[in-house]
Amino acid sequence: MADRRTRSAASSGAWAPLARATFRNLSSAQLGSNVGTWMQSVGAQWFLLETTRSPALVAWVQTASLLPVLLLSLVAGVLADSADRRLLLIVTTAASTVAAGVLWLLSSTGALTPWSLLVMTFVLGSLAALTNPAWQAIQPELVPREQIAAAASLSSITVNAARAIGPAVAGVLVSLNGPTLVFALDAASFVGVTGVLIWWKRPARRPALGREAFGPAAAAGLRYVRAAPGVRRILLRSALFVIPACVLWALLPSVADSELGFGSSGYGLLLGVLGAGAVLGVALMPTLRRRLSPSWVLAGSAIVYAAGLIAPATGSLPVVVIAFILTGLAWIATLTTLNAAMQLTLAEWVRARGMAFYLLVFLGGQGIASFGWGIVAGYVGSQACLLIGAGLLLVVAASVPFVPLHPLTGRLDRTISALSSAAPTLVFEPDADDGPVIVAVEYVVQIGQEAEFVAAMRGVEMARRRTGARRWRLDRSGEHERHYREEFVVPSWGEFTRSIAGRWTGFDHELLDAVIALTDGEPQEEHYFPAL
Repeated sequence: MADRRTRSAASSGAWAPLARATFRNLSSAQLGSNVGTWMQSVGAQWFLLETTRSPALVAWVQTASLLPVLLLSLVAGVLADSADRRLLLIVTTAASTVAAGVLWLLSSTGALTPWSLLVMTFVLGSLAALTNPAWQAIQPELVPREQIAAAASLSSITVNAARAIGPAVAGVLVSLNGPTLVFALDAASFVGVTGVLIWWKRPARRPALGREAFGPAAAAGLRYVRAAPGVRRILLRSALFVIPACVLWALLPSVADSELGFGSSGYGLLLGVLGAGAVLGVALMPTLRRRLSPSWVLAGSAIVYAAGLIAPATGSLPVVVIAFILTGLAWIATLTTLNAAMQLTLAEWVRARGMAFYLLVFLGGQGIASFGWGIVAGYVGSQACLLIGAGLLLVVAASVPFVPLHPLTGRLDRTISALSSAAPTLVFEPDADDGPVIVAVEYVVQIGQEAEFVAAMRGVEMARRRTGARRWRLDRSGEHERHYREEFVVPSWGEFTRSIAGRWTGFDHELLDAVIALTDGEPQEEHYFPAL
C-alpha cells in the first residue's frame, strides 16, 4: 500500500511531467524562447523610457504585445482545433524568428523609432496570439490527465523562470550596450523552438468527420462557452484579477526609474525577483492545492499581490524584494489555478477554442488594462496607480465567496462518446450543409416526476447548446398528460452529425441519462428540414 502511494505521489508531483521526453524538450525550448521575449520586452520598455520619458508609451509596450490577443485569439483557436497543431506552431514560430530579426536590424542600423518599435512589438504579439492556443491545447497530449495541473504549473514556470532570468540579463546588457543585442538574442531564441517542433513526431490526427469550416467552427466555440457555466466563471475570475494586477507589469519600469531610482539593471533585478517568486510558487502549488480549494487560492493570491503593489511606496529595497517574491508566488498561483481549471473543464473537441477565450480574457485584458493604466499614470503618477490596483485587488479577493469557481470545476467527465451508435435513419440523404435542422424529441414522464423532469431538462438544454444547438425550448402537451416535447435547432445536418458523433462528453450523457430515468419508454426523436 505504501509503495502504491509513493508511486501515485511521484506520478502526480510538481515535477512529474518532466519525466516525459516530449514535454521536457518542448518546455525547455519554450523556456529559451520566453527568456528571449522577456529580454526583448525589457529592451523595448527601456528604449522608450530613455527616448521619450513617457509612462504612457512605456505601458503601451504591454498593450502592443497583448492587444493582438483580442483580435486574433478566436481565429487562432479555430486554427488550432482544425489544423495540424505541430505544423501551425512551426509556421508561426518561424515567422516570429523573421519578425524579431527585423526588429534587431532596425535597432542595429539606428533606424528604430518609438513608433516603429511599437509596430514591431505588435507584429510579434500577433504571431504569439496565433501560437498560444495551440501551445495550450497540446498540453493534454503530452501528459496523462492526473498530471495536467502539474503540467500547467511547469508551463507557467517557462514564463516565470524566464521572467527571473531574462530581465536580469537584459538589464545588464541594455545598460552596457543598449537594446540591440537583446533583440538579436530574442530572434535566436525562436530558432531553438522551431528545431524542437520539427523533432517532435506528433501522431497524425485526422478528424473522423473531416475538418470544420472556419465560420461554423468559430460559432461552435462561441456557443460552447456561452453554455458552459464553469468556463464562464473561470473567465470572470480571470478578468477580475488581471485588470488590476497588470498595473505592475505595465508601470514597473517607470516606478523603478522615478520612484526607486533604479537604472535598467535594477529594473531587470526587480523582474527577476518576481520571476524567482513564481518559480517558488510552482514548488508550493501541490501543497496549496491539497489544503485549499481553487477559489480560496485565488482569494489569497489577490491579497498577497495587493501587498506587493503597496510595497514600492515604502521606498525600502529589502521590503520591495521580499514583497515581490510573494507577489511572484501569488501571480503563479492564480495563473496555474485558472489555467488548469480551463484545461480540465474543456472538452477535447473544443479545447483550443476554449483556451483561446481564456487567453483573450487573460492576455487581452492585460493589453487593454495596460493602455488604461498608462493614461491614468499620466495624470496621477505610477505609484498612485499601484495603490489603486492594490485596492481593487482587495475587492477582488472579497468577491470570491460570492462568485467562486464552479464547484464541479475540473471534476467533470470530459471523455468523448457518441450520443447514439448510429446516425438517424431518414427517408432521404441530406447534404452536410442542409439546414437549419429542427430536432424534436418526445418524452412521456413518469407519474409524479414532472417537476423533477423539467428541472433536469435545464442540464440537457446546456448540453444541447454546448454541442451545437443555437435555439432550444421545452413544451408540454395540451392534450396528453405527462407528454413533453423538446425542440432545438442546429445550423446544418453536418453540424448535427458532428454533435452526436464527436462532441458529447461523459458529463453530457449523465445529464441526459438523469432525464431518461424520469420517463416511461425511450424518447422519440424526429428531424425536420426546410421544405421551401
